[in-house]
Amino acid sequence: MKKWLIISVLFLVSLIAVFYGTQASDKSFFLPDVLSGVKVVIDPGHGGIDGGASHGEIVERDITLAMSLKLEKELKSKGATVVMTRSKEGDAIAQHTPDVDYPTIRARKRADLLLREEIINNSEADIVISLHVNAVPEERWRGAQVFYHAEGHAGGELLAKSIQGSIRENIGNTEREALSIKQVYILKKASAPTVLVETGFISNDEERELLQSDKYQKEMVEAIREGVSRFVEDNIY
Repeated sequence: MKKWLIISVLFLVSLIAVFYGTQASDKSFFLPDVLSGVKVVIDPGHGGIDGGASHGEIVERDITLAMSLKLEKELKSKGATVVMTRSKEGDAIAQHTPDVDYPTIRARKRADLLLREEIINNSEADIVISLHVNAVPEERWRGAQVFYHAEGHAGGELLAKSIQGSIRENIGNTEREALSIKQVYILKKASAPTVLVETGFISNDEERELLQSDKYQKEMVEAIREGVSRFVEDNIY
């Protein structure tokens, strides 16, 4: 009996040694995930009756939702806690307060915007990312761009520059710089570093095809996640 006990102990020690040896060269084995403890709100642009930009049957709200769900998965894989302002085809109201009626489409859009603000600020988020696609009358314009509000949270500029840099390096479809704008309500009102990512131009023929591509969507969310990770590592966390 004693002999078998000794053999069992030696076998267990050997297994531990082998396991340790295979993991020791990987520093990540000893460290928490880079986004562990970080809460991110993802805001898929538009939704429901508010389709956003479109080209024929290709509508912004569908692209932003598909990409946001991929981003949610990507961020969670790195340890982040994720809150979605919407995770279905409808707007935020349809998901969170479906029994409320509004007299006009404009009134519903305004209420939806205020609801998103409420979700963001009640979540105690560390980072907020609003995903959109761009559109202009001229087809020649292309490339992803990240925006922040100069009067919003002080960390918004740093977050925008980090994500923009990651997109330039990993996707290479743009030489654009992160840009400050004043027109976007959420960017100003959010109580955490907040950015709006225009993931490409639906008005550009080539980029419109990419925006519908599962491959491009995955590349984009991976680039965004890397930008978020850099921001977290270099700044307050």
